[in-house]
Amino acid sequence: MNIKEIISTINEMQTAGVIGQYAIGGAVAAIFYKVEPDTTFDIDVFIALNPLPGRSLVDPSPIFTYLQSRGYQLTKEGYVRIANWPVQFVPPPTLLVEEALQQAVEVDFDGVSVRVFTIEHLAAIAFEVGRPKDKLRLPRFLTSKGFDESRFSKILQRYGLLDRWINFRKQIFD
Repeated sequence: MNIKEIISTINEMQTAGVIGQYAIGGAVAAIFYKVEPDTTFDIDVFIALNPLPGRSLVDPSPIFTYLQSRGYQLTKEGYVRIANWPVQFVPPPTLLVEEALQQAVEVDFDGVSVRVFTIEHLAAIAFEVGRPKDKLRLPRFLTSKGFDESRFSKILQRYGLLDRWINFRKQIFD
């Protein structure tokens, strides 16, 4: 995977005004925190989608038109192949993910700037989603250098997940 080409393409899209604010989330974002990711087959790029003035629906077609004009292929599953890797452009499906997008941090990847979800948001989203692979990923986030448990707890509290977390932690970690 040539993640640098993918990041550069996404940054070009933002500069061209095709997309606004973005951040990488999901398993690939974990890589930026040196957290061993689970197997994943795509890169999740979360984007703020706002309808044009006077419209109530959002039209994602400019994203695909822009990428196709640069030779990238759209798959029947709705991914765009960039650097031979499926990339998914996703609007935030929950308020927690929306906050993660707004509070994403900018990091340097091999000389290219990229926005990624904070590690605490990645952990909170993994816990909220609750799939087995997400639950397995949680200990890796919690023991990662730079993880702020206080910040994580505040995020969980804002989204009504703290009591569930306390019970889960007792069952799994205590």
